[in-house]
Amino acid sequence: MNAKLGNGTDRARALALFVAVVEQGSFSAAARELDMSPSAVGRAIDRIEARLGIRLLLRSTRALTLTAEGQAYLQAARRILADLDEAEQQIADQGVPRGRLRISAALAHGRLCVVPLLGEFAALYPHILIDVVLSDGLVDIAAGEADVAIRFGRLADSNLTARRLGETSRVIVASPDYLAANGTPQVPEDLHRFNCLNFNFRRAEPVWPFRRDGQDFALSVRGNIEANNGETLGQLAAAGVGIARVGTFSVLDELEKGRLVPILEAYNPGDVETIHAVFVGGASMPARVRVFVDFLAERLR
Repeated sequence: MNAKLGNGTDRARALALFVAVVEQGSFSAAARELDMSPSAVGRAIDRIEARLGIRLLLRSTRALTLTAEGQAYLQAARRILADLDEAEQQIADQGVPRGRLRISAALAHGRLCVVPLLGEFAALYPHILIDVVLSDGLVDIAAGEADVAIRFGRLADSNLTARRLGETSRVIVASPDYLAANGTPQVPEDLHRFNCLNFNFRRAEPVWPFRRDGQDFALSVRGNIEANNGETLGQLAAAGVGIARVGTFSVLDELEKGRLVPILEAYNPGDVETIHAVFVGGASMPARVRVFVDFLAERLR
């Protein structure tokens, strides 16, 4: 057992030494890099070539040149060493959370609800490098485009793991000044004569859902401005541009300060969107992902 382990360790050292020789361009430069003598480096390369039975390097007094076999060996050596580093990093991560944590969040929810928490998380885990991207586009987690994504609504079937963080309701809002100037809708059908601000990623004929006497129905609305996030629509509504239907979280501050007021609440269908953290789970999940998801679940609950 020990002999096999030692042989594996020697092989890894030999790979690293070979890569160093190629990258440094000479035995002497590699020797300085590895704190060895040039002759020891040369003997190590000789042993690799003898074991393989092929020439990897062509030596001259001026330069080292890779043979075709040497080029193939170099590519394999780099790949093996990178895999080894990644495996060791994953094991180390299970103990002390560290490394780059790539987070994807929607624009409005990320800015209002996630970003304000990142300072506290960074203080708790100083060895984690936080890499956050706010965008309403979906990233491919399975393909490695992010470690954790925060998503709204129903999730598509996949092999990913999802952790419920909470939910958000929707509300129709307008500014007091807009209502004073244009009147207040009393029933959903009144919205036909108001400027209704919409999302630009919805269907071509935008509809808002309502409930009357226990029956759900949808109403087509019109407006002269569309945007890709609720925060923008809320700002426009607060500025008196029109009426918007958005996630409550995106206008919570404006509602609390009276810059916006909810309308048609008697017809609110009570629809909610569930918020999840989505990530690659399993036994090999890095500790940095686990602690971040736990942190979000606790703070956003």
